Parts: sequence; structure tokens; C-alpha cells
Amino acid sequence: MPGPTDNPADVTTTFAQRVRRARERKGMTRAAAAARVGRSYEWWKGIESGRLRMPRLPMLMRMADILDVSSLADLTGDDRVTASTYSNAAHPSLPRVKDALTSYSFQTPDEEPQHVEALTARVRHAWLLWHGIGDHRTNVADVLPALLADLQHAARALEGTARRRVLVALAEAYHLTQLYLSFQPAPELVMLTGDRAMAAAQDADSPQAIAGAAWYMNHVYRDAGEAHEARVELAMKAAELLRRDHSEEDTARWGLLQLAAALSYAKVGQKGSAEYHWSKADEAAQALGAAYSHPYLIFGRGMVDAYRLTMNVDLAQAMSAATVAAELDLTGMPSATRRGFHAIESARAYALNGEDIAAVHFLSDANRLSPETARFNTFARSTVADLVESGPAAIRPTARALAREWGIPA
Repeated sequence: MPGPTDNPADVTTTFAQRVRRARERKGMTRAAAAARVGRSYEWWKGIESGRLRMPRLPMLMRMADILDVSSLADLTGDDRVTASTYSNAAHPSLPRVKDALTSYSFQTPDEEPQHVEALTARVRHAWLLWHGIGDHRTNVADVLPALLADLQHAARALEGTARRRVLVALAEAYHLTQLYLSFQPAPELVMLTGDRAMAAAQDADSPQAIAGAAWYMNHVYRDAGEAHEARVELAMKAAELLRRDHSEEDTARWGLLQLAAALSYAKVGQKGSAEYHWSKADEAAQALGAAYSHPYLIFGRGMVDAYRLTMNVDLAQAMSAATVAAELDLTGMPSATRRGFHAIESARAYALNGEDIAAVHFLSDANRLSPETARFNTFARSTVADLVESGPAAIRPTARALAREWGIPA
């Protein structure tokens, strides 16, 4: 991946200049970049002006991650350390999942595929594993390889309605694979699974499946730094295929795509557009009722409220983010994995406000709720490493305990 200069090893530029070039190349405002690393606009401005010196390694890791820089040399001028060495911990089952995605089975068409109902039940079970309590990545990785192989075989062997149903299930299995691969050192596989999921959804000719694929592709594009206009266009085109007055399923997926647009606009600091689309998602959640939550997409009242927090953090609205975090109640969200992720987002909000004690509290909470969500989250890992070195004395023991548990050198 190219760095912010044509010659990443060029030492004639200063750290401040390399950071500014990387941010501008990424198309981020200072406020958006600062929010994503949990610091203020003035702090980032101080870095780029040279008023503040180069931060310690944990913060450098975080900056390299959000600026999409593959080597810390692109920021520091020192080519001996790569960002991927520190920021992305590999799950033990990653090689098996890689093999499942890059290996091809050539079963003959006359080999009878598993029945459609059995295959869709296995996909539902895999989603339950993902959202369940415990080591969700490990549990899902145990079933994904065989599930993908059997779904792919069925999609080749079946015809008509049965094939379309299998393709919908295959798209959902690819969504799960995308989620497993998130925060793993395999970004090319995340893009691959996103593309395969969209292709399966389109082949199924299912507006609902296309909407689900667009939601996950939106995350892929956003994390890869693609132009936000393209991300929003994808979400809105998929939303147009749905009929909100037709079913709860269509309403939920329409609302999900409004959230996708809100998050895309927030990433680039467009507050008005972000809030507009969040309000549309809010309308969908209200129409579905306070008790509703999608079985595996988890769209509902709790998810809309939780992503309001993410939106405010990405917009660098420090006080608003802290207020939302203080009021956020995740107890009713039927996914331990999502509760863990949104607890990390609360930690981001408090870090943005400089409240390290609150931040480490929510990181500990995330670890309790969903250990593998916390352990592989880039923000969580870099923040804990930072707090071990420079956090308040009262929270360093907690930070050190988390670092040990997550395998972070401290």
C-alpha cells in the first residue's frame, strides 16, 4: 500500500509534514482524524504544526491505522517497524478461514447437496455463535469452512428457487466471514468476501440480500478510505429496492442503510448529512417498536442509539459523545458481541474527552462482555498499550492486566 510520499524512507521531511500529507491523502479533516485516535482537534493541529513532538508507539500505531499507512516509516522516517506488527493481532484460526476462501472444491454436480432448510439452519446457528457469549470468533471459525464449502456446492448443484435461497444463505455466510476478518491482518480478504457476498445477493435477485450486502460493503469501503459519495450511493441504491410498507424485514434493512450513510458522512466530518440519515434510521426504529431487534443484523432501537455515539465521536463532538455514552443502555441488545463493540465506542468517547479512567472502565467492560471483540479491536489494543505507559497511576494495573490478557507487549 503506498505511503503518504513517493519515497516513504525520505528523511528530509519532518514527522509533522509526513502526518499532514498522510491525512490529506486519506481525505480526512484534522477534526475527523483527531476524533478517530481519541484526541482533540488542537492536539492534532499541534502535531501537524510541529508544536507537539512525536507521540509514543501506541499512539503512532493508532495514527498509522486510521491514516491507512502500512509502515510506521511513512510517518516516522524509521523503516525498522511496521504498523501491522503491532496493531493487528492474528486470530489462531485465520489460516483455516483463509484456506476456505482461497481453496476451490470441484465436486461433481451429481453429488447431492444438503437440503436448503438444513443449510439455512446452519447459517442461523453460525449467527447465534457470532452474537453469543464467549469466544465468538473462535466458535464461528470452527464452522465457517465447512459451511462455505457446502453452500457453494449447493449453489452450483441446485436450480430455480432452491438455488436463489441458497445464494441468500451464502451471502449471509460471507457477511459472517467479513465480520470474522475484521481487525485481522488480511484486508484483501475482507474486500474479497464483501464482493462475493454482493455477487451472491445479486444472483439471488433478492432486494433484502442486496441491502444486507450493501451494509457490509459500506463498512469495507469506509475502512478502506473510498470516497464517501460512492459509499452513500451504494447504500441509497440498495435502499431504493426495499418497500418500507411491505414488512418489518424491509423496514429494518432500510433503516440499516440509513445508518450506513450516516456513518459514512460522519467519517468525513459532514455533520448535517450524518444527522439527517441518522434521523431516518431513527424513524425506522420507531416504526418497528422499542422491543424489535433484527435476528442477526441486530437493527433496532438499541443499535440506532449506539451508532449515534459512534457518529458523534467520528464528528469530534466530544461533549455530545460523552453525553450519549453516559445515557446509553446496551442491556437490551441481544448480542454480546455488539454490546462489547459499543462499549469500546464508549471508551472512544471518553478518550476523546481526555477521561482515561472512564475509558479503561469501558474497555474492561468490553472485555467482560465479549473477550474476542476487545482483544482484536485496534483502538482497544493501542489505547491499553498507551495507558500502560502514560495513563494515570490509578488505572495502570488494570491496563497492564488487559495488556497481558490480550498479548500486548507492555
